[in-house]
Amino acid sequence: MKQLKIKISDTIGSVSAAVLEPPEMKALIVLAHGAGAGMNHIFMTQLSDALAQKGIGTLRYNFPYMENGKKRPDVPAIATKTIGMVLEKAHSLFPTVKLFGAGKSFGGRMTSQLLSKEHPEYVRGLLFYGFPLHAAGDPGIERAEHLKSVAVPMLFMQGSRDALADLKLIRQVTKKLKNTTLEVFEGADHSFKSGKKIFIPELANATEKWIDSL
Repeated sequence: MKQLKIKISDTIGSVSAAVLEPPEMKALIVLAHGAGAGMNHIFMTQLSDALAQKGIGTLRYNFPYMENGKKRPDVPAIATKTIGMVLEKAHSLFPTVKLFGAGKSFGGRMTSQLLSKEHPEYVRGLLFYGFPLHAAGDPGIERAEHLKSVAVPMLFMQGSRDALADLKLIRQVTKKLKNTTLEVFEGADHSFKSGKKIFIPELANATEKWIDSL
């Protein structure tokens, strides 16, 4: 594991990052964290480990608010600027490796907002580990509007019991998008848990299968 500091801008400063590079790496996922937990949350580290066993590397990183110990997530302009700079850094470190944007919840949503406006030719696809389609108890699809402008293939991994993504609505949204795959994990909540079961191996399998299919 290699620890990094990535400069975002003079005003925003730098953020911490960690690269897990397996031998004979076939792809690299730039993995953004969710709103309430940083890059070293157990979900993020366990997922990175599981992906590494399949030859898929990860670059995890903090958003500036998390780096600075704040609770309120960054506004989209700061979050998307951060993601853009981290993707650039990942591409400069591994210019010949297939590169994918990805995120848990908030991190995936912000990555998709960036990729709806900018289309770096080196980003091959986008993976959502639980897209937060709406607030809990307030179903709607407005948050998905920008996804129509994302030019790369997308993989949505969603729990059937996710309070932030009504299954009927997420099916409705993904059906209308081009080059999009939806994988549903039966019984999983927004944290990909069902009782004591955590769906990390299943997520890693779905990720590998999708990347291999492209």
